[in-house]
Amino acid sequence: MTLRFTEAADRVYVLREPMLEVNVTLVVGDGAALLVDTLSTAGQAAELAAAVRTVTTGPLTVVNTHHHFDHCFGNRTLAADPPRPVYAHTSVVAALRDRPDRVRRAAVEEMRASQPALAVELARTALLAPTEPVEVQTVLDVGGRRVLLRHPGPGHTAGDLVVQLPDVDVLVAGDLVESAGPPDFADAYPLRWPDAVADLLRLTGPGTVVVPGHGPLVDVGFVRTQHARLTELAGLIRAAHAAGDPPERVAEVAPFGTRAGLDAARRGFAQLDGVD
Repeated sequence: MTLRFTEAADRVYVLREPMLEVNVTLVVGDGAALLVDTLSTAGQAAELAAAVRTVTTGPLTVVNTHHHFDHCFGNRTLAADPPRPVYAHTSVVAALRDRPDRVRRAAVEEMRASQPALAVELARTALLAPTEPVEVQTVLDVGGRRVLLRHPGPGHTAGDLVVQLPDVDVLVAGDLVESAGPPDFADAYPLRWPDAVADLLRLTGPGTVVVPGHGPLVDVGFVRTQHARLTELAGLIRAAHAAGDPPERVAEVAPFGTRAGLDAARRGFAQLDGVD
């Protein structure tokens, strides 16, 4: 299947990769462009590069919203030759620079059972660490367009970045917001995720278009609902931990379902115990 971008706002394009419903955002300015996330493998990234060139031939700057394979394993294909700046949170820079084999192994193990062919490709994909670390926030000029990169605090991972495009009222949320399914808590900070989404919401208005990490574009109402459910889940985790109940008790009543609730509870319990 050929990957194609669709215009979501003035010179802001979104491509959804069909296997995992990952969203990639392309922002085009005057003589420059910004690409948010790079997909999972060298092969996917090559298709993505071809899709980019159907929209713009301007030089690219790249942003990784976090360190998970489906958002950054295409970096080398898209940003190594010629070298292009790649922005990410400082923890993502460190993970991909200092522990690439560990990051790759985690991706392969995650996909081995459900997507064995993808797991094989992941094992062969060479990684490229971001070059431009972001601690809290930075502002870029993309061909005359102001773009804000902000770390709202730990949530889906320790190093999430959101990308705000104020001139068109678009916010690229990465996996802090999910519309293709329940949030993924495998590397998450479920007790702090509500605060991260609250910070993200401060960058929105009534008409903001939000690009989630996976799935269809959403509005602010969707994000507020997800924030309320994350807040409810954090409260359930704290209450169960204080009462000495097991994580399974949280999973039984968790707002995102049993599987996601169990992952969240186990992560939250570990963090409350100071072991994660």
